[in-house]
Amino acid sequence: MAAAAALEAAAPTGALWGLVHDFVMGQQEGPADQVAADVKSGNYTVLQVVEALGSSLENPEPRTRARGIQLLSQVLLHCHTLLLEKEVVHLILFYENRLKDHHLVIPSVLQGLKALSLCVALPPGLAVSVLKAIFQEVHVQSLPQVDRHTVYNIITNFMRTREEELKSLGADFTFGFIQVMDGEKDPRNLLVAFRIVHDLISRDYSLGPFVEELFEVTSCYFPIDFTPPPNDPHGIQREDLILSLRAVLASTPRFAEFLLPLLIEKVDSEVLSAKLDSLQTLNACCAVYGQKELKDFLPSLWASIRREVFQTASERVEAEGLAALHSLTACLSRSVLRADAEDLLDSFLSNILQDCRHHLCEPDMKLVWPSAKLLQAAAGASARACDYITSNVLPLLLEQFHKHSQSSQRRTILEMLLGFLKLQQKWSYEDKDQRPLNGFKDQLCSLVFMALTDPSTQLQLVGIRTLTVLGAQPDLLSSEDLELAVGHLYRLSFLEEDSQSCRVAALEASGALAALYPVAFSSHLIPKLAEELRVGESNLTKGDEHIQCSRHLCCLQALSAVSTHPSIVKETLPLLLQHLWQVNRGNMVAQSSDVIAVCQSLKQVAEKCQQDPESCWYFHQTAIPCLLALAVQASMPEKEPSVLKKVLLEDEVLAAMVSVIGTATTHLSPELAAQSVTHIVPLFLDGNVSFLPENSFPSRFQPFQDDASGQRRLIALLMAFVCSLPRNVEIPQLNQLMRELLELSCCHSCPFSSTAAAKCFAGLLNKHPAGQQLDEFLQLAVDKVEAGLGSGPCRSQAFTLLLWLMDLLNDPELGPAAADGFSLLMSDCTDVLTRAGHAEVRIMFRQRFFTDNVPALVQGFHAAPQDVKPNYLKGLSHVLNRLPKPVLLPELPTLLSLLLEALSCPDCVVQLSTLSCLQPLLLEAPQVMSLHVDTLVTKFLNLSSSPSMAVRIAALQCMHALTRLPTPVLLPYKPQVIRALAKPLDDKKRLVRKEAVSARGEWFLLGSPGS
Repeated sequence: MAAAAALEAAAPTGALWGLVHDFVMGQQEGPADQVAADVKSGNYTVLQVVEALGSSLENPEPRTRARGIQLLSQVLLHCHTLLLEKEVVHLILFYENRLKDHHLVIPSVLQGLKALSLCVALPPGLAVSVLKAIFQEVHVQSLPQVDRHTVYNIITNFMRTREEELKSLGADFTFGFIQVMDGEKDPRNLLVAFRIVHDLISRDYSLGPFVEELFEVTSCYFPIDFTPPPNDPHGIQREDLILSLRAVLASTPRFAEFLLPLLIEKVDSEVLSAKLDSLQTLNACCAVYGQKELKDFLPSLWASIRREVFQTASERVEAEGLAALHSLTACLSRSVLRADAEDLLDSFLSNILQDCRHHLCEPDMKLVWPSAKLLQAAAGASARACDYITSNVLPLLLEQFHKHSQSSQRRTILEMLLGFLKLQQKWSYEDKDQRPLNGFKDQLCSLVFMALTDPSTQLQLVGIRTLTVLGAQPDLLSSEDLELAVGHLYRLSFLEEDSQSCRVAALEASGALAALYPVAFSSHLIPKLAEELRVGESNLTKGDEHIQCSRHLCCLQALSAVSTHPSIVKETLPLLLQHLWQVNRGNMVAQSSDVIAVCQSLKQVAEKCQQDPESCWYFHQTAIPCLLALAVQASMPEKEPSVLKKVLLEDEVLAAMVSVIGTATTHLSPELAAQSVTHIVPLFLDGNVSFLPENSFPSRFQPFQDDASGQRRLIALLMAFVCSLPRNVEIPQLNQLMRELLELSCCHSCPFSSTAAAKCFAGLLNKHPAGQQLDEFLQLAVDKVEAGLGSGPCRSQAFTLLLWLMDLLNDPELGPAAADGFSLLMSDCTDVLTRAGHAEVRIMFRQRFFTDNVPALVQGFHAAPQDVKPNYLKGLSHVLNRLPKPVLLPELPTLLSLLLEALSCPDCVVQLSTLSCLQPLLLEAPQVMSLHVDTLVTKFLNLSSSPSMAVRIAALQCMHALTRLPTPVLLPYKPQVIRALAKPLDDKKRLVRKEAVSARGEWFLLGSPGS
């Protein structure tokens, strides 16, 4: 029995010995993984592995010892969590002893120590012992990169888990690491080494007398000059090393005395990357430095930054120099001073002013703007710096403005002044009398008003911007200043068309200031605009078209622009609505453009109200009933039809009203929207006009009745409202409404009404929750479409209602429209199915449509008769043109032949859509496209002579894009293309000639050196 038990115990040990022998002597790698797996599963213990390795570990041949230790180390890397504390102690002692062994053994020893550094059961004191042994016995920089990386990993593991033990070493640990790192060159190792240095500093390890040595061992890599090799599998970028090193250099003020001279030296060098890196590092250092560290280097730092901003040809260097100056000033501003300490901030700012202020007196000279930028960078760093510089610079600039009479010079001075005024907005002052601008208020206002009356448009523009910034200063402008400012803005809002930019700027400034000073604008601007509007109405009554097209339109735009405060909206909105009533009553000679202009102003007011729930509701309950009442009144049948009232029923006017209603509804709260829907839906279904103003109509409002063609057009307004409601608002009489909309969708007498009804039906379906009722509505729609597509006058309307029937492409009558329908289905909806209108718009809907329908399109094309094949090509082109290119590229090889065939389709829409699809593919998939280069060149050149200008331009753009294909593929076609592109150079359209020049130039350069 005893012999049998011994045999059973010896069997697995014998298998282990065989695996060890195969690894050590047979030089096979697989057994190591097998042994590790067996240990992890409990078949063997680490002790048994050591016993099996016994002779290998003591073998006089270094390579055999190395293989034995390598096997043990690989087992430990997999099984270090299973080790007991007693085992860890013995293994540590063994590995430390082996650090003195032959150099061939060291890599395997380090792997074992790396595994042991991860052990939770590591007894106290052993981490220090291991690191001491490594520091004393191993010359790390003579090891290969992988082994050096292992040493860094051992140190990192111990710093993470045994921090207090390592700190007990004091500065010896820092010195030991310096020896390990000194001379490191591999970027993979440097990233880890920089992280260790950063942790040494940030976790308060003792640096002792080795601060300078630690700085030297890291700063020798500054600035980083590393270009990653092509196809680098490690993915280390130059920027990674730069940021890691910068984190080290900027981590402690103790490096300042060594680092700042280095940064100054590199900034003054001729290497652009060194300048940028140095200025960015200085910027980072200022976050941890104080006056003490900067004091001795401020003059040199300022001189270097000044020179770079004054003389550099690089915008990036200038920007980094200004950022560094900003950080320096901020650092000096926040330092806490002792009572007897020198205030370096004042002396530093004084030097900046001394070197820059005289340049501000030369507005035509090169250094005026660099000087202003330097002063503004410093002033923007703190309230103290801003006050100091502003109080010194403002008097100088005010004096220079009056001293120079040329508009260009004054504009430069005012732009500089504007920059300093903007900086004042960053700081708040508890005491209003402390603000530095108070003493200059009158002079500033006088200067701005002078600029606003100057003949120069450019000076006026800067004056408007300056007025806006002055107005943003709390309690700076007096009521008299505001009255003058409003007067100037009113005048500028009515400038002629050649001063369009000034007029737009004045309107924007009016809106910004009206939100801050609503009383001033209500008192001084709104009455003037109301009078202007009344005069405009009088001129329209007389038919004075010149005045109508200028001042009247400007007045409407000004009213909408200043509607930025709730109290002003309550004055401007009634004015605009009253103006519309004048049109309806026939008191004005109105055209559709007049009504559209008012609706555009109303929409702008609605957009401004969206941020304030109270204003939003006020606009909705005031404007929407008024617009509906006007439209209902205009739709009423009359014995003698009025041309003036019928203006309100034109497609463009109704579309403008739709945008107003939609904008006014999208931001309503669900509670308020629910109130509104109980009035508007019954208006259209039951003719309930009780909530409308002036609701005494000659007949009943019944838009869904067969004989009410004018009233039917107002379904577009219902669509705008219900399709903009929040999703959780319940629609009253929904079942009846859906049936009425479905019926009207197939009405052939008024395409405008049927399209609006179809959109409204679709919008309500989109927001309806899933369930039985939604299924019923969908079935109703399908039944209606199937009946409508049979025959008769409703076929086109039935098709408009639902577009997804693929078989329609084979229909001789509806095929082209069905193909265009694919464009509609793939495009973003702008009026109904939008996220702004709370519709459910799912991500990747285009991708799903492509996956579901394109295979059927391709199959249908191959099976279709010749006369309807263009319909399939047109549909396919529309789908692919709007498909995200990453989705299209994998499918390109199978679809490209159809796209090329689509270029031969005589339909210009198909040609243009296909060219728009192919152009980006030429840039993103050159290898696939180059297989068809012969066909592409021929077809693009043919289309460059198309009757359609848009097609000619697109074809020439594709010819230009062709030059991105591999040059050897294109060179045989170069002479032919250059000759052919000579013809569009004489095209009668300038845009075509421009594209021809660009494309032909690229083909001329094809194959030349450097191209």
